[in-house]
Amino acid sequence: VQLQASGGGLVQAGGSLRLSCTASGRKLSDYYVGWFRQAPGKEREFVAGVNERGDSINFADSVKGRITISRDNAKNTVHLQLNSLKPEDTAVYYCAATVYSVSGYHGHYRYWGQGTLVTVSS
Repeated sequence: VQLQASGGGLVQAGGSLRLSCTASGRKLSDYYVGWFRQAPGKEREFVAGVNERGDSINFADSVKGRITISRDNAKNTVHLQLNSLKPEDTAVYYCAATVYSVSGYHGHYRYWGQGTLVTVSS
């Protein structure tokens, strides 16, 4: 499966962005999909993930309450809605797919999108 992340950009603190992850080649509904982010000089970290049916969601504590994740299997797409953005949310955001039923560990993900840059100004 090939993944394409989009929707990043420059936003002021307190603003919102909606990131999208679109798949091709295989049905995205065959996979648990996670979003990760990596800030300059930092390790890649798990942000949120959603299971194949979209009825089980996991969030990192750092973003809980500020983001939502959803999937539209008919469109082979997963969305990550970022709200109340902070400068520390600045990072490249990646979507990824895994055959694990749930995982926040980047090493479990075989398929990765190219990343989309989110920059939050103060």
